[in-house]
Amino acid sequence: MATNSAAGKGNLLKFWPWVVIPLVAILLPLIFTSGHAINLLNHIGVAIIFALAYNMLLGNTGLLSFGHAVYFGLGGYVTMHALRAINDAGGQGLPLELVPLVGAFAGLGFGIIFGAVSTRRAGTVFAMITLGVGALVHSSSLMFTDFFGGEAGLFGYRDEAPTLLGVDYASSTAVYYLVLAWTLIAAIAIYLLRKTPLGWMANAVRDNPERAQFVGYNPQMVRFIQFSLSAFFAGLAGGLLVITDEIINDEAVGQIQSGIVLLGTFIGGIGYFIGPIVGASLVTWLEASLSAYTEAWVLYFGLLFIGIVLFAPMGIVGIIHLQWVGFRTGAWKGNGLIRLYTLITGLVGMFGLVCLIELSYHYFRSWDPSAPFNLMGFTVDTTSATPWVVSFAIIIIGFGLMLFHAKPMLAARIASKSKGGK
Repeated sequence: MATNSAAGKGNLLKFWPWVVIPLVAILLPLIFTSGHAINLLNHIGVAIIFALAYNMLLGNTGLLSFGHAVYFGLGGYVTMHALRAINDAGGQGLPLELVPLVGAFAGLGFGIIFGAVSTRRAGTVFAMITLGVGALVHSSSLMFTDFFGGEAGLFGYRDEAPTLLGVDYASSTAVYYLVLAWTLIAAIAIYLLRKTPLGWMANAVRDNPERAQFVGYNPQMVRFIQFSLSAFFAGLAGGLLVITDEIINDEAVGQIQSGIVLLGTFIGGIGYFIGPIVGASLVTWLEASLSAYTEAWVLYFGLLFIGIVLFAPMGIVGIIHLQWVGFRTGAWKGNGLIRLYTLITGLVGMFGLVCLIELSYHYFRSWDPSAPFNLMGFTVDTTSATPWVVSFAIIIIGFGLMLFHAKPMLAARIASKSKGGK
């Protein structure tokens, strides 16, 4: 009895994020009250759904798509046409709370159409097909202006639609809670799908399609179903984007949008359910914040992605999980100061790298490189050698100390522990 009680308690503790995270999300508009902050939170919710949908392909099924924004954007466009039809009907029609489902089913429909072709093969062939489909749809968005609205896009008004709850959705805060509700519904649904036989077979097809076929499952059919369901949730995210922004244009189906969801999913960690949530939130926040401080924000995204791929392919959540496991198993014992030293010297090196990037960007992009430039609170002249020398020195000192001292110290510590164990 005691064993069963302890096991039940342990299982309940696993669900604490499903309680704590929604409670924190409900309180966020009370903390961040500005219109910009609420709009950013809305976009984070949309990005989370899109990243979770994308991870159904990349993380669960092993399919790398370069054009998943097609279903996100097309779902958004169909939702916009539905919203405009409601506006033209004088506010009569589908309640606003259910309008995102229009985008979801549109994404499902297009996912079935394109997925029937693209999921016939996996690996590089699949990736190239999705890239071609993405280019095809994006180019079509500039040709068929009646549906896509051309470069200007389409707009509609959410506050003219009827509601089930009698809420005035002219307020961004009200829209936030609608986005939050759909985000929770989508997250729970995607999580439960991972626990179904389809979810387990998707993992099997990802790891060993030949063995999955040998035991009687069709890998192509598993990929097709996963692809279609992923497109469904991507279309749901596109529908919520329309309600949030009340406008949609060709960027929603473009390659940049496909790249952003790939960045967010991989940076967060494709091997963990919460990974895409963390990655999408971080990338969306950085996109809104970094662009206000530096013109090189896209470069930082690229460097972050390269760093994760090369040194931490398990993603941010994977890094945190490994460190937590190491802490609980005693791997940190006696290594705390070494790890802190490595972290500090690494941050110093990255600080110097950021200074160098900002100097380079200003020098090569500015009309007048000799104009005063504000760098980390100091006014510098990029045509002078001093800021460049200082930046290089900081990089060399930071990364040099990290490589030449931290690594040998950590290796010596591990060796001494091994001898002690013997």
